[in-house]
Amino acid sequence: MANNTADHPSGNSVAEGNHDGDFGCTVMDLRELMELRSGEAVTKIQNTYGDVQGICRRLKTSPVEGLSGNPVDLEKRHTAFGKNFIPPKKAKTFLQLVWEALQDVTLIILEIAAIISLGLSFYHPPGGDSDLCGQASGGAEDEGEAQAGWIEGAAILFSVIIVVLVTAFNDWSKEKQFRGLQSRIEQEQKFTVIRKGQVIQIPVAEIVVGDIAQIKYGDLLPADGIMIQGNDLKIDESSLTGESDQVRKSLEKDPMLLSGTHVMEGSGRMVVTAVGLNSQTGIIFTLLGAGGDDEEKKVKKAKTQDGIALEIQPLKSEEGVESEEKEEKEDKPVKKVNVTKKEKSVLQGKLTRLAVQIGKAGLIMSALTVIILILYFVIDTFGVQQRPWLKECTPIYIQYFVKFFIIGVTVLVVAVPEGLPLAVTISLAYSVKKMMKDNNLVRHLDACETMGNATAICSDKTGTLTMNRMTVVQAYIGDTHYRTVPEPEVLNPQTLELMVNCISINSAYTTKILPPEREGGLPRHVGNKTECALLGLVLELKRDYQPVRDEIPEEKLYKVYTFNSSRKSMSTVLKNTDGSGYRMYSKGASEIILRKCSRILDASGQPRAFKPKDRDEMVRKVIEPMACDGLRTICIAMREFAGEGEPDWDNEAEILSELTCLAVVGIEDPVRPEVPEAISKCQRAGITVRMVTGDNINTARAIATKCGILHPNEDFLCLEGKQFNQQIRNDKGEVEQERLDKVWPKLRVLARSSPTDKHTLVKGIIDSTVGETRQVVAVTGDGTNDGPALKKADVGFAMGIAGTDVAKEASDIILTDDNFTSIVKAVMWGRNVYDSISKFLQFQLTVNVVAVIVAFTGACITQDSPLKAVQMLWVNLIMDTLASLALATEPPTESLLLRKPYGRNKPLISRTMMKNILGHAVYQLVIIFTLLFAGEKFFDIDSGRNTPLHSPPSEHYTIVFNVFVMMQLFNEINARKIHGERNVFEGIHRNLIFCSVVLGTFALQIIIVQFGGKPFSCTALTIDQWLWCVFIGVGELLWGQLITAIPTHRLKFLKEAGHGITKEEIPVEDLNEGTDEIDHAEMELRRGQILWFRGLNRIQTQMDVVYTFQTGQTAVPGALRRQPSVVSQHNDAKTVSSPTHVGISSSSLSANSAVAAAPPASASSSTAGN
Repeated sequence: MANNTADHPSGNSVAEGNHDGDFGCTVMDLRELMELRSGEAVTKIQNTYGDVQGICRRLKTSPVEGLSGNPVDLEKRHTAFGKNFIPPKKAKTFLQLVWEALQDVTLIILEIAAIISLGLSFYHPPGGDSDLCGQASGGAEDEGEAQAGWIEGAAILFSVIIVVLVTAFNDWSKEKQFRGLQSRIEQEQKFTVIRKGQVIQIPVAEIVVGDIAQIKYGDLLPADGIMIQGNDLKIDESSLTGESDQVRKSLEKDPMLLSGTHVMEGSGRMVVTAVGLNSQTGIIFTLLGAGGDDEEKKVKKAKTQDGIALEIQPLKSEEGVESEEKEEKEDKPVKKVNVTKKEKSVLQGKLTRLAVQIGKAGLIMSALTVIILILYFVIDTFGVQQRPWLKECTPIYIQYFVKFFIIGVTVLVVAVPEGLPLAVTISLAYSVKKMMKDNNLVRHLDACETMGNATAICSDKTGTLTMNRMTVVQAYIGDTHYRTVPEPEVLNPQTLELMVNCISINSAYTTKILPPEREGGLPRHVGNKTECALLGLVLELKRDYQPVRDEIPEEKLYKVYTFNSSRKSMSTVLKNTDGSGYRMYSKGASEIILRKCSRILDASGQPRAFKPKDRDEMVRKVIEPMACDGLRTICIAMREFAGEGEPDWDNEAEILSELTCLAVVGIEDPVRPEVPEAISKCQRAGITVRMVTGDNINTARAIATKCGILHPNEDFLCLEGKQFNQQIRNDKGEVEQERLDKVWPKLRVLARSSPTDKHTLVKGIIDSTVGETRQVVAVTGDGTNDGPALKKADVGFAMGIAGTDVAKEASDIILTDDNFTSIVKAVMWGRNVYDSISKFLQFQLTVNVVAVIVAFTGACITQDSPLKAVQMLWVNLIMDTLASLALATEPPTESLLLRKPYGRNKPLISRTMMKNILGHAVYQLVIIFTLLFAGEKFFDIDSGRNTPLHSPPSEHYTIVFNVFVMMQLFNEINARKIHGERNVFEGIHRNLIFCSVVLGTFALQIIIVQFGGKPFSCTALTIDQWLWCVFIGVGELLWGQLITAIPTHRLKFLKEAGHGITKEEIPVEDLNEGTDEIDHAEMELRRGQILWFRGLNRIQTQMDVVYTFQTGQTAVPGALRRQPSVVSQHNDAKTVSSPTHVGISSSSLSANSAVAAAPPASASSSTAGN
């Protein structure tokens, strides 16, 4: 196969590009053309256009020079063929979010109760005021007070509205942030095109039909196109077809390149023929977007079907897991889609369990309260006082029951920490925003918090630990080992000429060295860094690579074997000018190329035999010393093919042999100066750093020692990929976990590793059960082949600068500066999120325990909760919403890196926290009950106990309420520390949000008490009473010091709460149990978190898309619904014989962006089901 190049027309069509008039083909022509595959497409091109050049001529573009870039021309192309932009799904409006927040069960119960209370307060039955109804009616001071019964109901409604608006606003801002993040990721994606003969990078959205795009290994194609020229081009089209095999592209057989597919090998150029909604990806989106309305209804139905109290699932914007359960509920007969799900993040699992436990306790307490109140009232009224039930008294009795019911619901409202999802969301959103500044672009919210639990980091070497600025520092040329780059005069001119040609031609023509951007700066390296180092060597030898390339443009290259991870070499074949035979230039890892060399150039530039013993000597004397200096060794070689017949180019083993070695060079990639410090921080924080690299073992060991991954005199393992595989595989070549468990704990460096080795190692560490807790592994990667490992890892970091699109797609966090220190920052933020949630829980649960006990016992003893419904809601608001704001935005400190990771099974609420919660609860309860039963004597005021139904608020109960709030306020300061630190004020000035929330709450409390009146059941207090309230509040801080003094290890009886899922509970790869576990939890969790829905029934859609493409239908009626924002979730959908059951591997679940898909309209409408 010759190098696929279409012959060029002699004229250059840039000039034509500016002609007026329409183009030679319409959008529909091109769309029809792009829907054809392989042979059909080739035939169609030949019949209609002649060849690819014909298409270029009709699109008025030049295959060599590209478009002119003239704004008028570009605008015309936009009008004719559309823009390369797929409009995102409409965001939910604020009103929709309000409606969703109103779906909360507890709020609905409160609303109903409030409305009944309102209704009854306006209903005055005849004769209802007679004595017969017992004490129920008495006690109203005057007619005006009795009329004020509606206030309580109205106030409850008002506070419900506040809670709903706050929730909706939070959801709205979260959605907005998420979209901002999404668009930032999309804006940062650039692509290489040729305009006016210049190779430039433009944002993907600016690509137009007729552009000539350069494509290379690792690219994600942004538009549809037809190949003009290609070297060994292989594409992964699984995201469109579901076929996992790579498709080889060539002009003769299959020149069609589709958007959303990944270039897995090779390079080339294509003419863009369809963009945006007209591209294949866009067409799918249009199909998906077709049935938006029915789908909305479906979602609603799915949403309201199951629901008890509260929901903590705002973290995962795209969790394919819930979609399955919903799908199960929607249509039962559908075959189970077997999905190896990416499990919930550690924190989510713990929070879900904790919330369910608290919810159950709250329900029991509130039910008990209501039952006791009603029984007491009934026994007292009809039993003790022996009154008959009179018809006209019924509304008054009902009013009492409603009041009891409201008290019960309020107990539930206070018991349930609905501030928890809010705290998690605020904390994550805040962290994500701040992490942007630390060069971490977080793509999946929960990755941020998982990172805090990381116990192992598997890092690449090149670019992450090193600067990725390669330079040749040593060379072995003509039997001489030069320790520095030699002067050109000392080299044989013939050898030098061959080296310059070999380096200039046998490298991607997109790799260049450009002059520095500013005076005195370093030259800019563009493209592959190793090739840049070699081009730099050519420049240092006072030669230039550009004239060589101009003489032999890319079109003249006969065949190119591009670099890939299995070859670890690159070769380019040229046809000799006189037509007799061929010449091939090769370069690659020295041990690989030298094995294929049979000759070597000597000092005089003549080839001499190079036997295996010569090779061993060279490895010993040249390559190993270079590697021990931390250099990467590259061998440059060539081969002449003489004779008549053409060699069999597909037989690579045969072609890549009998080479002549020209030179071996040592390339240095200096360690980033800040890396050793960052790695020692990780080690102090209990995180093991491992280096996984493709370099040889000596280089890897040298760099690992410089970084501090290896320390002298420690017995750690450094293995090569081959040894690693021998140690972990059995005789059949299968990986055995027991064998792996013997290797990984000591392994620190894995050299000469293939992408599969990396994946095996990561999977092995994650699945391992050695040690107390399961490991949480972070992985860095930049190449296309790192995709599987990045997906498998708990957190995948892709490189923002050097990373390929495929790697970014598979990752959770993108490092915008490719620097290892940013990973340490991510760990710090992750731990901070975890601690923020714990701080919030410590504060929240203290309040919950106290409020519930006070409401419960108060109600049982005095038939009336000392804290009224409205007051409870206010307490709930400050506890939940405002405290979550205050405690969730604490900035991280370096001290977070001084402790070991929490691990998966460490409970959310530690013994120390439990000690704090119970300790403070005791203080608060003693104070509240003292005030409740003896406060009137202490303050010399009227008792507020046993007041009739609509009596005015008493000073007594106002003081109880005020003291309660003051204690919470000061306890909020205590809650800033969770590890038993004494100084709770440390760093408080750095957190402005915290200070403003505390002061703001204090100000609001003054307003409520002094001017709240009837709605808040408060009367104004005197200055003395206020000072006492504040004094009791300050007592919290002193009491906190006392609690800290008690050693936790003495308190063995304290239980921890909020455990992770222990090993025994993890079901053995059995999905039914798996969903079951999630089901209990999720069923009892609160609705109303939008991002959660995005995952709804994605799997269904993916199956539909795959099916549509395989059957070649343009649309299956009603089968395809809403759109994902980028269809590049390379769904590893392995399609099984018939499309009724598709196994989709985990990578398709942790998709890239907020993706929503819908349940099928009916069983018949889709692939699943029939």
